[in-house]
Amino acid sequence: MSELKGACIIGQSGGPTSVINASAYGVIDTALHNPSITRVLGAEHGIKGVLNDRLFDMGKEDPKELELLKYTPSSALGSCRYKIADPDVDDTDYKRILEIFKKYDVRYFFYNGGNDSMDTCNKISKYMQKVGYECRVMGVPKTIDNDLYGTDHCPGYASAAKYIATSCMEVYQDARVYDTGMVCIIEIMGRHAGWLAASAGLATEFGAGPDLIYLPETNFDLEKFLSDVERIYKEKGNCMVAVSEGIHYADGSFVSEAKTSATDGFGHAQLGGLAALLANAVKERTGAKVRGIELSLLQRCGAHLASETDIEESYMAGKAAVENAVNGITDKMVGFERGVQGGKYLCKTKLLSLSEVANTEKKVPREWINAEGNGVQKAFIDYCLPLIQGEPNLPKQESLPRFAKLKKVLAK
Repeated sequence: MSELKGACIIGQSGGPTSVINASAYGVIDTALHNPSITRVLGAEHGIKGVLNDRLFDMGKEDPKELELLKYTPSSALGSCRYKIADPDVDDTDYKRILEIFKKYDVRYFFYNGGNDSMDTCNKISKYMQKVGYECRVMGVPKTIDNDLYGTDHCPGYASAAKYIATSCMEVYQDARVYDTGMVCIIEIMGRHAGWLAASAGLATEFGAGPDLIYLPETNFDLEKFLSDVERIYKEKGNCMVAVSEGIHYADGSFVSEAKTSATDGFGHAQLGGLAALLANAVKERTGAKVRGIELSLLQRCGAHLASETDIEESYMAGKAAVENAVNGITDKMVGFERGVQGGKYLCKTKLLSLSEVANTEKKVPREWINAEGNGVQKAFIDYCLPLIQGEPNLPKQESLPRFAKLKKVLAK
């Protein structure tokens, strides 16, 4: 295949993670040093930045500041939740995207996000092929939810899992200091897949975690839940529970009372308030002191507890996207394949079709959840534990985090 020269755009979309910028840096750093890529542009707020012609010239950033992206949480370029229409129904956005691509001679497009972002990536890729504009499109995965199809795990998940497990272990200590018992309910992110809540099981594996864990992969029974909590509280004098925000009843309705409060740009329910709801139910049933804790945004921006493995793999995903695109590959998402070398965990990249990945959710296998539906099995621990390994050497300034400070010079 003949060499394709032109500019590239990197955009970030969806919910941030503590390592999404490591993937962006993998793209930016690799692209800046590749002779086939003439210019590296960063889209402000994902695809909206393309539509609004708000593109940053990444070549004008200080290389040392760019390197700090590896350790900077959230989406440095800005994110969005914007659903572009089916091009057969409304191609307005696609015509605008093509206009911008032609304006800056963009021949490479990298989109860093989760399920909905891969849907956007897939639609743009197919449209460019349809109109005959040569542009290699690659998806760079991210999601703390760990629910992207076809990849062993997702960049961002391991660091969130490590934060959750560590936080549970710390709360476990705090909840046992008084001579009076307490029930503690910790609400963890995860709308339809329970990978995050399951990671609380790491804390339990090491003796300081939840007694009960509830995931959306199984139906929730409130009466059984209250009976489980009451039994453990009577036995131990304390009880800790981890619940996924997306747990639901047998009819599919969310347990969370906030399920109808709002939706995001893709029509997903904005969940929350579950811990408080369950805490009230437990207090009425047992009369115990009950505390509801919602980890909320902390679990996805806690870079101080990031996994070094996660950081390095996230960078690797961005790097692989650029290298494959320059080598003539398009219409793919970078995924991870797990292996073993010398008895140790090993991760390699692989390529997945965007059409297969887009809008397909990967759930926690049922066999990794116990028969009662209130805990995780050893198979999950064995899966998750290698991912959280390693402590990054985080840059500090006066003992506080030193995050990247980008100039964000608009391209002309």
